[in-house]
Amino acid sequence: MNWYSQKTKNLFTAILALKNEKEAKKFLRDLLTESEITEFSNRWQAAQMLSDNIPYTKIVKETGLSSTTVARISKWLNKGMSGYKLMINRLNNHPNKPSRGKGLR
Repeated sequence: MNWYSQKTKNLFTAILALKNEKEAKKFLRDLLTESEITEFSNRWQAAQMLSDNIPYTKIVKETGLSSTTVARISKWLNKGMSGYKLMINRLNNHPNKPSRGKGLR
């Protein structure tokens, strides 16, 4: 299955049209279940923690992700499409650097 299609392009366009956190919160909550948002938040937190060289065991404990999922995130962080690295670097250099808390509230 080709994941990159006109449907996914339409989704990316919608995401890029979001103007702020409030809009992102509304859109993502309608698009995804609470569990899916939590899962994505945990994966993002794991990527950030891996970038900070935090051990897998601590990441598993703090995020609730399986060690297999953390290993997969590590693989994508180091050998993926560089999306994690792009956003980690961008946010680390942002003047209003966000905290590394647990997901949207």
